[in-house]
Amino acid sequence: MNAAYLYSLIAVVLLGLIAYAGVAVAGLEGFFGIFIPYVAVIVFVVGFAKSIINWAQSPVPFRIPTTSGQQKSLSSIKHDRFDNPSNTFEVVGRMVLEVLLFRSLFKNTRVGFKDVGGYQKIYYKWVVWLWLFGILFHYAFLVTVIRHLRFFTEPVPFFVDMLSRVDGMMQVGAPGILLSGLVLLAAASVLLIRRIVLPKLKYISLAADYFPLLLIIGIAVTGILMRHFTKVDVAAVKELTMGLATLQPSIPAGGLSAMFYVHLFFVSLLLAYIPFSKLMHMGGVFMSPTRNLANNSRAVRHVNPWNYDVKTHTYEEYEDDFREKMKEAGLPVEKE
Repeated sequence: MNAAYLYSLIAVVLLGLIAYAGVAVAGLEGFFGIFIPYVAVIVFVVGFAKSIINWAQSPVPFRIPTTSGQQKSLSSIKHDRFDNPSNTFEVVGRMVLEVLLFRSLFKNTRVGFKDVGGYQKIYYKWVVWLWLFGILFHYAFLVTVIRHLRFFTEPVPFFVDMLSRVDGMMQVGAPGILLSGLVLLAAASVLLIRRIVLPKLKYISLAADYFPLLLIIGIAVTGILMRHFTKVDVAAVKELTMGLATLQPSIPAGGLSAMFYVHLFFVSLLLAYIPFSKLMHMGGVFMSPTRNLANNSRAVRHVNPWNYDVKTHTYEEYEDDFREKMKEAGLPVEKE
């Protein structure tokens, strides 16, 4: 078995057991229910802001947008406005399509070779499955986060209620099934399995690639278990989360199940882990010069603003320095 995957799996299981034992055995509800969430939020905010500030201050002296279409040139040549933007409006359009629809991932292709008449011929195959499960994963995650705002707000915003009703439209059993939770679990599982099964992807995968996926799967699994199997006092959860949100934290008198604290611990770990992982692409995509720059290097002269002044030696100065020697050598001079 892949060692990186195994280490990540063991780490997530051990972390879950630590939270479960810490509450069920040691009675550390305040530690896992108040201290850890506050630390996680602080680490996330500080780490996220630090990364964005560092990226914003990084020099970008050259236009290096990733392009996969025709650059704007002659009027007779069709310009690909979103694959090769030439102005700010087209860059904004490209970013909107990238962030909301994962446009570049939608064009994902796989390269391979096939035997044709005894010769190896290269071929390109459009692979849409990664885009499909990627966009399902991200939107299911977004819906899940928005839906959980009902625990942190009073009164609950109308759009949260509306989204929750749409998400729970499959009234199977009581409580009803929430689509976002099932889709999130399924999509994250597929993304994990492809890293385990596909040889090329497994070869380049590190523990840092498996850990967040396993952590998200742990969040989804514990959430589903609380909703449909172990049950949880929703009023007590609301009391705890509202206390955290208003900076007046307290553990509910009736208490909460250990499974809830495992769920909250996983969420806190993921939140604190984001600024130090590849999950920072949620902010980095907006700071990437390969995406947020117009490819107008033919139309506009770009001068590196960080270039220091270089002292040059003109030909006139050169001739003034060596005029007599040039005359002796028989070389022509402009001034006698």
